[in-house]
Amino acid sequence: MERERIDEALELLWILSEEEHHDLKRFRLSSDDHDVESLINILNEEGLSVVRNNEIRLTDTGKGLAKGLIRRYRLAERLFTDVFDLSKEIIDEDACKMEHILSEELTDSVCTFLGHPPTCPHGKPIPRGECCKKYRLNVQPVVVRLTDFEVGQTGRIVFITPSEAARISRLSSIGIIAGTVIKLVQKKPSIVLQIDETMIAIDPELAKEVFVKRVV
Repeated sequence: MERERIDEALELLWILSEEEHHDLKRFRLSSDDHDVESLINILNEEGLSVVRNNEIRLTDTGKGLAKGLIRRYRLAERLFTDVFDLSKEIIDEDACKMEHILSEELTDSVCTFLGHPPTCPHGKPIPRGECCKKYRLNVQPVVVRLTDFEVGQTGRIVFITPSEAARISRLSSIGIIAGTVIKLVQKKPSIVLQIDETMIAIDPELAKEVFVKRVV
């Protein structure tokens, strides 16, 4: 519980800093903590923040911890929004859980999976990680919806997220299953795929539920 209090405070200080707000009163008013004064003392005693001239700022140590929390939270938001298309309530709750449990290695894997996105779904910057230094800031995601794939590209189906259970059977019956290698032949008026020597046409709405990774 104490760790979560500190983490929430670090996140708040990071967000306020993004907005260029360092006023101590602003932090007190923005915090939902049950005892914000003791929380400020804890942050200062642990060397995570410093209070001076009625301002509160993160120390280098505090910034490092806050950066990790914000990075994990905003990557989780992007994952749940772009890949799983979850409701806002679920996204907020589960992203908050993930920021406390994801390891650095798993966080980098999620970031790489998403293509090192520069912002969260709300347009706020996602702090860069070590994995991002190997790539340009605006690379294409590793896995995309079939509808966002480029005509002429070859890809492997990674997973399918059907809105209706019956759609899995329908897709399976025409050879669209995880692991299948496809080539996108056409996008309009319908999605046309080539699987081996067979041409298959599917509805664009159905294609939105199919996620593919480009085969190099």
